[in-house]
Amino acid sequence: MAKKRAREIHINSLWCKSCGICVAFCQPGVLQAGRDGVPQVRDLEACTLCMLCELRCPDFAVVVIEEKEVSTAHAAAAAHAG
Repeated sequence: MAKKRAREIHINSLWCKSCGICVAFCQPGVLQAGRDGVPQVRDLEACTLCMLCELRCPDFAVVVIEEKEVSTAHAAAAAHAG
């Protein structure tokens, strides 16, 4: 079975107004507010690809980049060989 993962969550700090909407909608706590209020990725591995951070951002400052699908068997074999 294939597992989808986020490869990257990009926050455009020039577009972000530090409203906190993306952080509030991120259920697993992937994002956190930085010192300046601009969100930062705290735990990329916890991302469930719900895309709420990207969809709710009023300034289109959040982009979630999805990895290509990787089968769990292939990923386990690659990790074991590693």
